[in-house]
Order: sequence, then C-alpha cells, then structure tokens
Amino acid sequence: MKRFDWSQLDEAGRRDALARPARRAEARVTDGVRAILDDVRERGGAAVTDWALKLDGHAPRRIALDFPTVAAARSALPPADVRALRVAADNVRVFHEATRPVDGDWIETTPGVRSRIAWRPIRSAGIYVPGGTAPLFSSLLMQAIPARVAGVRSPVVVTPPAKDGGVHPAMIFAAAEAGLEEIWLIGGAQAIAALTFGATFDDGAIPPVDKLFGPGNAWVAEAKKQAAALPRGPAVDMPAGPSELMVVVDRDAAPEIAAADLLSQAEHDVDAQVVLVSTSRATIDYVLAEVEAQLTDLPRADVARASLAEGRAILVRDLDAALEAINLYGPEHLALQVEYPEDLIDGITAAGAVFMGRHAAETLGDYAAGPSHVLPTDGGARTLGGLTTASFMTSMSVQTVSEGGASGLCPVAARLARLEGLEAHARAADLRAGR
Repeated sequence: MKRFDWSQLDEAGRRDALARPARRAEARVTDGVRAILDDVRERGGAAVTDWALKLDGHAPRRIALDFPTVAAARSALPPADVRALRVAADNVRVFHEATRPVDGDWIETTPGVRSRIAWRPIRSAGIYVPGGTAPLFSSLLMQAIPARVAGVRSPVVVTPPAKDGGVHPAMIFAAAEAGLEEIWLIGGAQAIAALTFGATFDDGAIPPVDKLFGPGNAWVAEAKKQAAALPRGPAVDMPAGPSELMVVVDRDAAPEIAAADLLSQAEHDVDAQVVLVSTSRATIDYVLAEVEAQLTDLPRADVARASLAEGRAILVRDLDAALEAINLYGPEHLALQVEYPEDLIDGITAAGAVFMGRHAAETLGDYAAGPSHVLPTDGGARTLGGLTTASFMTSMSVQTVSEGGASGLCPVAARLARLEGLEAHARAADLRAGR
C-alpha cells in the first residue's frame, strides 16, 4: 500500500492520494464496451451469444426456477448453508419492508389546495449479479428482494456462468428465496447490452428494461454508464464498480481486525481499492504488518495483492483531518474503528455505508445485516445513496384543488405566469378563478 502524510499534502496532493485506480477508466474498456453495445444493438441475441462465447466461453443460458431445480440446489447445499441463506434473506426482507416508501399524507399549503406524494414500482428492472470467479449470491438477495418488496413484478436477473458453464446451487436457492422465476447466465458488458436492447435466444428472451441495477467490474460499470447515455436508454441505479473500503483507526484499534477488513475487500477484485486512515503512524505499521501476515494463507492472495498495490495508508493529525479525507474520497464502505465512532457520524457527508466500532464488520453488511450492500463507488457517495426499496420505485406529486382554493391561488399563479411572459399559463389560471 502507498503511504501518505495528510498534513504534508496540498489540495492537489490530497486528491492524488485518494485517486481511484487508473485502470478503471482505461481506453480499452471504454472502446471495448462501445463495440459490444453497438454490436448487440445491431444483431441482438446473436451478438450477445458471440460475445459470451468469446469472453466467458459459454453461450447465454436461461435457468427456470421450477420445483425440481430449486429442490436439487437445496439438496446440494449443507443444511447450515441453507439456514444461513434464509436468515440473510429474511433480514434483507425485514429491513426493506420496514423502509419501503408509502404514500404521504395530504398537505394543505393554501386553504383548498392539497398535495401529497405517491409512490409506484417501476415497470421493469434489470439486475446484474457479479459472479464468475466467485458466485456472489449475496448481491442477488440484496437487489432482487428490495425489487420484489417495491412491487416490481418480474425483475430480470443476469449473472456470469461459472467456469464450467453452470451456476452455483447457492445462486439458484437465493434466487428462489427472493421470489424469482428465472435467472440468466450471461456476464459482462454483453449482459448489460442484452438488458438495454433486449435479446432473443433459443430458450427464451430478455426484454429491454427501464432501469439497470447492480455492481460489477470496470466493464460492467462502463457498460451501465454508456447504456444510460443512449437516446431513450435505461436509467441506472448508481456508479457501482469495483469495491472500495476505507478503514479509520486510532491507536486503540485492533490491528488484526483492521487488517482482516482491508483484505476482505481487496480479495474481491484486482480493481478493488482499500484505504487505511490513522492518527497513529505506529498503528499503520501494525496494521500493514498484519495484512502481510494474513495474506500468507489467503486463497485469493494474488487478487488481494494486486488490489493492495493501489491501496492507500494515510497518516492524519487528528480525527477532524480524517473527516476531510472521508468526505473527499466518498468511500463505498467506511469502517470507523476508533474509540468513539458515533462522534464522527454528524461530520460525515459522503459514504455509502458506515460501520461503527470494531464489532460492526463490513462483512455483516455484505451478507446478512439487512441494508443492501449495493452502494455507490468512485466518489458517487458524495451525491448518491445506496440501493433501497425506493430505488425500484418512482414518486409523483398528486394535487387536488377546491373551488375556493382555485379562487384564492389562481390569481397568484396568473400574475407569476405573466411575469414570465407566459400568457396561456395565466389564462388557464384565470378561467379557474372565474375571470
């Protein structure tokens, strides 16, 4: 990990110290994604199949979640795994049902003029679930369950196939727990293209969707970005690229816990980024030594080491300076392993999810605590929140006006319309005021 002393850096230096990995924005990714989207727009399912064979080695495949398929998946899992998946699914469902937006109360702003906010589910959602080297069934639960709670009837879920072209039984069981009827084995930018334009295959069809969801690697993140920029292209949930974690520690923190958390994100992807912030130079030394010690028997050590090469270890003078670093970086995940973490919360303006204290492992948020782990990356937390039930819904204002309300407010609206030079607007108000 690269080391920096925050107090010795000017504004530009601080931004450079917190820069995301350059390879996330490589021209080959941008150009490659554009080629895939253009091809799928022209040739549909045939292009998706060609790219899937070229990049993943397997053609797209639909998995119908019928009773035999789900039962076989459940039987292939140890009972403890089944129970753990169900606990996680239940917690995600409980949290999102409790936080689902509901239609607001009527608010009378002027006598006889009442308005409220009404919420409705979006028509269609395309959900990308990362996979391939690791089956991230947790990302399926964290997206499909909020979608179903919101009222989306048939979310379209895509996920990369395993190396043998199949799918992990936990993915099938998680999909069933989320109330899905099918999933598609397609990964990468070609999957995003299929969701954007629609695609027909021998065993079924993927319809074009209204909004794209899900985290992914640099290719998936770029595909979502380009798809949203197309004329009449789908909306997107947020920039949700390779994982990020910032861990803030003081001299009383447990180095082994901080190191374990850093590695938990570094093992995700070579493009993942971890940042350690501390008020103690000695603590940084202890944590980095623990990172090296824990790497020795980590199954995904090669991935973690590549990620750590873009990691940052930043020494700050005090926790106020730590807040500056937090809000400038806008981390996807933020772990506060300091003596009084609650004292920092009011000063944090940019973070996807915050984990307070040594017991609040980011891993709990990844799997089972309840809130969705789909969070903005690349500084998106400065303006965006994480995925919620509301992400799968739209809101609209509803207004009702009595005759008396029109008489009282229409003259005001008419005057303002004429002040803007919009006479037709003014006349529409005058007619309702009896003028």
